[in-house]
Amino acid sequence: MLNIEIDGKSIEVEHGSTIIDAADKVGIAIPRFCYHPKLSVAANCRMCLVQVEKFNKPLPACATPVADGMKIFTRSKEAIKAQQSVMEFLLINHPLDCPICDQGGECDLQDIAVAYGASGSRYTEEKRVVVNKYIGPLVSTDMTRCIQCTRCVRFLQEVGGMQELGMVGRGEHAEITAYVDKSVNSELSGNIIDLCPVGALTSKPFKYSARSWELTRRPSIAPHDSLGSHIEVHVKDNKVMRVLPREKESINECWLSDRDRFSYEGLNSPDRLKVPMIKHNGAWVETDWKTAIEFASGQIKDITNQYGADALGVLVSPNSTMEEGYLAKHLASGLGCGNVDYRLRQTDFRLDGKRVGTPWMGVNIDEIEKLDRILLIGSNIRNEHPLLAQRFRKAVANGAELSIVSPLDNDPLMDIAHKVIVRPNDMVNVLGQILKAMSGLQRLSLCLPPTLTKLLEEIKVRPNTQAMAESLAGHGKDYDLIAPKVGIFLGNMALSDPRFTEMYSMAEAIGGISGAKGGILPAAANSTGMHLMGVMPSSTGMHARAMLEVPRKAYLLVNIEPELDCQHAALAKEAMQKAECVVALTAFKSQALEHADILLPIAPFTETSGTFMSMEGRVQSFYAAVKPLGECRPAWKVLRVLANTLGLDGFEFESSEQVKNTIFGGEKPSHVVWRSLNNNLKELVEIEVKIKSSGLQRIGEVPQNESDPIVRRATSLQKTKYNIRPMARMCEMQIQALGLADGDIVLAKQDKGSAVLKVKLDNHVAMGCVRVAASHELTTGLGDLMGDITLEKSSETDYKPYDTLIMEARA
Repeated sequence: MLNIEIDGKSIEVEHGSTIIDAADKVGIAIPRFCYHPKLSVAANCRMCLVQVEKFNKPLPACATPVADGMKIFTRSKEAIKAQQSVMEFLLINHPLDCPICDQGGECDLQDIAVAYGASGSRYTEEKRVVVNKYIGPLVSTDMTRCIQCTRCVRFLQEVGGMQELGMVGRGEHAEITAYVDKSVNSELSGNIIDLCPVGALTSKPFKYSARSWELTRRPSIAPHDSLGSHIEVHVKDNKVMRVLPREKESINECWLSDRDRFSYEGLNSPDRLKVPMIKHNGAWVETDWKTAIEFASGQIKDITNQYGADALGVLVSPNSTMEEGYLAKHLASGLGCGNVDYRLRQTDFRLDGKRVGTPWMGVNIDEIEKLDRILLIGSNIRNEHPLLAQRFRKAVANGAELSIVSPLDNDPLMDIAHKVIVRPNDMVNVLGQILKAMSGLQRLSLCLPPTLTKLLEEIKVRPNTQAMAESLAGHGKDYDLIAPKVGIFLGNMALSDPRFTEMYSMAEAIGGISGAKGGILPAAANSTGMHLMGVMPSSTGMHARAMLEVPRKAYLLVNIEPELDCQHAALAKEAMQKAECVVALTAFKSQALEHADILLPIAPFTETSGTFMSMEGRVQSFYAAVKPLGECRPAWKVLRVLANTLGLDGFEFESSEQVKNTIFGGEKPSHVVWRSLNNNLKELVEIEVKIKSSGLQRIGEVPQNESDPIVRRATSLQKTKYNIRPMARMCEMQIQALGLADGDIVLAKQDKGSAVLKVKLDNHVAMGCVRVAASHELTTGLGDLMGDITLEKSSETDYKPYDTLIMEARA
C-alpha cells in the first residue's frame, strides 16, 4: 500500500493505482470525459488535469500512477485554471444546440461546463462542421458535437472485440468515423450511446421522443437470455420509452446487449393483443374476460372428461416467469395431466431422470474470465449470449486458451487456440477423441466405465483433437499449468441436436478427467428456473416433442408462438391444426397463432411482476414498470383464475410474491437453489461414437433477434444485419459437391415440408451442412433445427420477393 495526500486528505491506495482511482476512492470529484474504469486509458481529453507537488505542470489524473508520499491538489488555482482552459478549448467548436439535443439533461459536457466553463466565448471565428455518419439502424450520429474522447473506439475494440470505429485527421480536422461503406455491426453497439459524454452518439429509436427529466426510472431484469442482466426501464405516460443498463458487476457489469436494450419497441407493437378473443365461425371475435375464461375452462374440461387428462398438452415458454411456469405445471397436475414442458427447441430427452439435480452453467458468471482453459461445444456464443461472450473475451485476453467444437466457424472476436468444425452428428466422435487423448494424458482411463473404454478403443485420435486435449490438460506453447482452471460449456446448437445426450455425457467424462467446471448455456431467461420447478412431463407424461408428434386434443400455450418457438415448425403447425381446442395465453395476436381458438391477452415483463433464475442459478425478482395495456392481465393471474374456474384446489394466490414463496417452500431462494443445482449424471447413457456422415444436415440456428415474440417485433433490431432473409448457406466445397452455384435457387425439403431458398456461399459452415435460419416465417415449413435436409435446384420463378412472401405467409 502507498500513502498519498489528496487535497489535504491522507489515504492509503494500492500500488499501481492512478490519481483518478485514488480520488474516486475518497469521493473527490475530478472532471473527466475520456476516462472510463472499464476501458484503457487514453488521456486525450485532458479535462482531469491536476496539480502534483514537485511537478512544474499539471498532470492528467487518469494516466498518472501514484507514488508514495505524493501530494495532489485537485482544487488549487493552477489545477482549476488548467481545467477551465481545457473546457474552453473543447467548447470552441461545439455547437450550441442543447435545446434540441437528446443528450440534454444527462450530458457530461453540460454538467462540467456549468462548473468549469466561462460565461462567454472569446472565439469569434466560424465553427467547424462534421458530416454525420450512418453507422446502422440503432445509433444516431451528430458528429459536430463529438469531442474525440475515443470512448466509442476503445469500447468496440476492447469490449466488443472488433475495431469498427476509428479516428482520422489531425487537430481541428480530427473526427471519429467508421470504415468506408461500413456500419457498426457489434451486438453490443448500443453501449457507445451510454459511453458518449456528449450528444454525438444517441439512440436512434428513442430520438426526439422524450426528455430525460420527463422519464420515470424503474428497475427490472432482462428477459431475452439466461444471463439475467439488470436493466432500468424508462417510462413516460405509461409507455416504455427506452431501456438502459443498471450496473451489476457480477452479471452484466455496466453493459447491455443490443437485444436487451432495443427490444422494448416490440412492447408497443401493433400486434399487441389488448382484449380476449374467441374464434367464431373462423373469425376472431372480441369478448370479455369472464366469457373467455369460462369458454376456455369449459373446452378444457369437456375434452379431458371425454378423452382423459392425457388429451391435454401444456407448452410453456422458457422465457416465462417462475410463477407462470409453476402455476401452469400445477394446473396440469390438478387435472391429472402429465403433459407439460418448457423445452420447446429440444429434440433429445434421454437425460430425463438421469440427472442428479438441476443443470446450470456450472460456474458463476464472473468466474469465466478467471479460467485458464475453455472448451465450447456447439455454441455460436456471440449469437446466443452476446454479453456473456465478452466475459470469454476477457478470459482469452488474460491468457486463457479457447477450444471450440462446432458445426459453425463464426468468429467469436477472440483468439482461438484450437478448433474442430464438423457436422453436428460428428461432434460426439470429436469429443470421444478428446476424451481418449485426455485419458491417456492423465493416465486415468481406469476411471471410465468399461463400456465407454471399449467404445473409445475404436476411435482414432487426430492431431487437432490431441492438441485440444493437451490444452485442457494444462499443456501450453510456452509453459504448462499444474492445475489449470478448466471450463466446458455446451451451447444452443448442442442442446438442439438429436445427439445432445451423448455430447453431454462425453463432456461430463472429459470434465471428470480434467477437473473442469462447466455445464450448459441455455438460451432463454428462465430455462434453469423451469427445470428447478419441474415444469417437465411426469413419468407417464409426454415431453414437448412427443406432444407435437402425437397431437393432443387440446393445448394450453403459455407465451409461445408454436411455429416460431418449437424445434419442428411444421410439426407444431400441424399439431395445432389437428387439435380440437387451442387456448393461448399471449401478448401478441399473430399468424403463428392462426389455429388457436381462444386468445387470452397477457402482460409482457414490463407490465407484470415475477421471477427469473439465470444460468448461474441466481434468483431475481422484478416488478411491473407500467400498467398493463388495454385489458391485458399478468399471466400468473390468468392461470390462477383459469384453475379456479376449472374447480382446482391450491390456487388461492393474491400476489406473485405468494406464488414465489410457495415455489421455495418459504425458504430463502438461494438455499433451495444451491441444494438443487447439479450437472452430474446418475449414470452414463448409451453412446454411439462412430462418425455419421451420410446425407446433408441442417443447422437451424435461431438468430438472436428472432429469439422470442417481443424481439421479433422490435423494428430497429429487425433492420440490423442479423435479420436477413433465410438462405441455404454452405461452404464452397459443399456447393460444388451438390452441383450448385452461389445465387442458385433451391427447394429445401425436410420431412413433409419445404422452403424455397437462395444458395449463399458461407465458408463458416462445416462440410456436409446447410445453414438455414429458424424462427422465421419463411422457414416454418421445414422440420428439425438439426435434422436431415435435401436440396433440389429450382427455378427463379419460384423465388418471390421477400415482402411478397411475408404477406403471403400472413394472409
